Amino acid sequence: MAALVAELLFDLVRCLVGGWLRQAAVAICGWLDTKIHGRAARFVVGGLLGIVAYFLIPVIAGLLGL
Repeated sequence: MAALVAELLFDLVRCLVGGWLRQAAVAICGWLDTKIHGRAARFVVGGLLGIVAYFLIPVIAGLLGL
């Protein structure tokens, strides 16, 4: 019974944290879009963010157990 409750709590926390991370990413990208001017600068920043996401998404998914 304790394992079932622990699994349900873990799923609930994972859903909440995943939703919060998604909302934070959307808010940060919206803010960043207004700060960067020029096509080349957006390309460079987008490339850097893509490289960072390539390495961080598996780490965060591993920590959340996804």
